[in-house]
Amino acid sequence: MINRVVLVGRLTKDPELRYTPNGVAVANFTIAVNRPFTNQQGERDADFIQVVVWRRQAENAANYLSKGSLAGVDGRLQTRSYENNDGRRVYVTEVVADSVQFLEPKGASSKNNNFGNDFQPMPPKENNNQNQDYKNPFDDDPFANDGKPIDISDDDLPF
Repeated sequence: MINRVVLVGRLTKDPELRYTPNGVAVANFTIAVNRPFTNQQGERDADFIQVVVWRRQAENAANYLSKGSLAGVDGRLQTRSYENNDGRRVYVTEVVADSVQFLEPKGASSKNNNFGNDFQPMPPKENNNQNQDYKNPFDDDPFANDGKPIDISDDDLPF
């Protein structure tokens, strides 16, 4: 039998860390995962999936993840049920994580870009003379040939 779940998404709130009576750490959080298609209005829907993580991974998740953090979760799907205060049976489906990966530096989700820390946006054209120290990260193209032919011998080709 195979029961494997791999998810990448953003946390909808900070993880909740608790300890069992035996001192075992357990953290719960919800991860929002975008669907790969759009709805009839052209918008992307998301699934909100409950995740449970145990022991050291739970403590790490609670310490390093927060609302909006991008995380990868690898684990298994589990269902359980309990009787609520009204005497009704409640069924819960959740992912029990074997591994939680932090996919961006701590605090990066609060920034407004998705390009990483080394990205420098283009300066506005009207202020170009004020930004003379600006360096476009795409200017250092080692394969740029200025329109001139590249001289490569047949002996240099691997085929």
